[in-house]
Order: sequence, then structure tokens, then C-alpha cells
Amino acid sequence: MPIGGFVVTVLPDHRDQVAGRVEAIEGAEVYGWDDKGNLVVVIETETSDDMERLVDEIKEYDGVVSVGLAYLYFEDEVEKIERGEIKPEIPRRKN
Repeated sequence: MPIGGFVVTVLPDHRDQVAGRVEAIEGAEVYGWDDKGNLVVVIETETSDDMERLVDEIKEYDGVVSVGLAYLYFEDEVEKIERGEIKPEIPRRKN
């Protein structure tokens, strides 16, 4: 189960709105913020593909400037892949 720590930078006047939306996501928690609009967010999902989709969704929230990865733990997911329990989505290159 991957766990990622992110800095979500938002327009300061959107901080509370974005923090509320992130907090409503299962497996996501806002640990704090500053007056400049930086939210400290931890997300835990079943797969890294799920996390990527969730981060892409947060990037589209009104007022979000960027979502930066600070750390990522996914060792147990690698073990599940090795055992054949999950199969990661591998995007195909477009020609």
C-alpha cells in the first residue's frame, strides 16, 4: 500500500476549500499548512496507479497551483507485484 507525502500549493484564498476537499478523500489527510498556501498532505492508496489518479484529480481543483511529491513509500506494492497479486498499469507510448 503506497503512502505519499505531498506539498499542495494553492492560492491562499482557496486554502480552506482545497483542504476540505482533500480531507474528504478516503486515505488522504491534511497535516498542516502555512500562510503562503502550502498544504502538507499524506495520501495512502491501494496502488501507486490509484495514487497517481488521485494526485491528478487534486491538481484540477480550483485554486491548486501545484502538487509536489515529498516522499513515497511503496515497498509492499513491489512485493505484491513480484508475487503476481497486482499488475501495474503501464502506459503505452503514442507514436
